[in-house]
Amino acid sequence: MTAELRTSDGLLLEHKWSLPDQVERAAILCHPHPLHGGSMSAPLMRRLKNVLVARGFAVVRFNFRGVGESEGVFGGGVGEVSDVEAAVDLARSSYPDLPLGIAGWSFGSVTALRWSALHESEIPYAGIAPPVGSELSLELPELRHLADAPRTLIIGDADQFTTVEQVQEYAKAIGARVEVLKGSDHFFFTKEGIVGELVAEALSR
Repeated sequence: MTAELRTSDGLLLEHKWSLPDQVERAAILCHPHPLHGGSMSAPLMRRLKNVLVARGFAVVRFNFRGVGESEGVFGGGVGEVSDVEAAVDLARSSYPDLPLGIAGWSFGSVTALRWSALHESEIPYAGIAPPVGSELSLELPELRHLADAPRTLIIGDADQFTTVEQVQEYAKAIGARVEVLKGSDHFFFTKEGIVGELVAEALSR
């Protein structure tokens, strides 16, 4: 896969494809906050990729603007939605005849959902540890801005930035399922494989 990942404002983004022997679906993965060490190489991102590839997904991970080899600087969450759009366009052009899904972790879950709202997308969405109610979070979309689509939120019951109750309330408001992992915090240490399986299931709906 040699096509560039370039945004509508001209930035070249670092990205990596991971492919199964037989591609059945495609998925885009969006990483955590660029200003807090988030990148496509985070351990959970790599584990998600591995699980999805094992389930027949062609997976594209990318670094948001200003991260790693990606051009530009942090865009305050607005520019990053454009980054998501570029990644979705790349996945669609690479696999135009296959089902597509999108998932994000923390900041990535918010930017992916904001992209979904902006484009009234009907593709399956999985949000991992969405920071609902956190002062560190971007504003989350309301149901009236979202098209009807399969949506799943995954949260640990010991998350440092939100609560299960807040996530469940938001999920109800946007018509999403909630998967709660007991004993897990925002980073899902030792539970990465379980998170991956939940994401694979969510993106196969």
